[in-house]
Amino acid sequence: MDATQVRYRSLDEGSTLAQFLTLPYSLNDEIVDDIEAHRRRPEWMWVAELDGLVVARLAWWSNPGEDAPELLDILDVRDARDGNHLDAAGRLLATATAQVVTPGERPPEYLRFVPPDWRVDDDARVETEALMTLAAGTGARLFVERRRLEWRAGTQISPRSGRLRFRAPHGDAEILALMTEASAGTLDEYTRLDLETMSPADAARKHFYGEIAAQVGPRRWRVAIDHDGHPVGFVTPGHNHYHPVIGYLAVLPRYRGQGYVDEMLNEGVSVLAATGVDHIRAATDLGNTPMGDAFKRNGWAEFERSINMTWRPPSEKM
Repeated sequence: MDATQVRYRSLDEGSTLAQFLTLPYSLNDEIVDDIEAHRRRPEWMWVAELDGLVVARLAWWSNPGEDAPELLDILDVRDARDGNHLDAAGRLLATATAQVVTPGERPPEYLRFVPPDWRVDDDARVETEALMTLAAGTGARLFVERRRLEWRAGTQISPRSGRLRFRAPHGDAEILALMTEASAGTLDEYTRLDLETMSPADAARKHFYGEIAAQVGPRRWRVAIDHDGHPVGFVTPGHNHYHPVIGYLAVLPRYRGQGYVDEMLNEGVSVLAATGVDHIRAATDLGNTPMGDAFKRNGWAEFERSINMTWRPPSEKM
């Protein structure tokens, strides 16, 4: 393929949304709303065209009001077995990144949603490995694979055992203190990474203000209390920009392994179910077996996984 035959352009350079949407992906139904809510910008959405056919595309995402993209969450190729299409996708990634990401800055994380059985489904495996290879070619590395889970209305919620009672938190300071304590022994890879360079309190603040506090709608968070009046942990049922979610669930270190996670998870579900939602979503690292087992025990279905890849800081050697 003559690389000069491929056109690389963003939506603000003449490409259209209709062209962008010709490639299938699970996020397609959200894209129009994302543009209207300023979570996506035309200059962050790119396509590669060969003979008028879109053979690859990519897009970044951010929370509304951010000046720079926070996540590369769309990178698609029309045919992952076609070397020409893959070459165009690789050139598109390099071309668009040079235009969108400030030189010298670390590119935003790459997130790809894949089927739970992507390793045994031949088409899904070929596509996923091809896209991971493209990202790796620009310096990205696999950081973590995560389970994406869903509770659906009608799924039985186990009754309370009476071992715990639940109350609203006494402000953000209490949640931050509990998050700080819960970081000890955590199986969450993002928290582990933060703890390599910052204190538990700083890591808690980063996660709280970067994600948990950004939940939309009223807070219905719950702190779990034992018979002696001591906090056992907390759960943050709420809504993100797209779905009702269990945003965060933590059992304090000294209470782990005692079955409290099930009761706290079901409390979060009950709080949201009482508002009439028909589904709730959550995610956990593939390596976090205790949390994954808790979701499974309580009727949650694994509907998808995410592949999360990151780029090293510019100052870190490959």
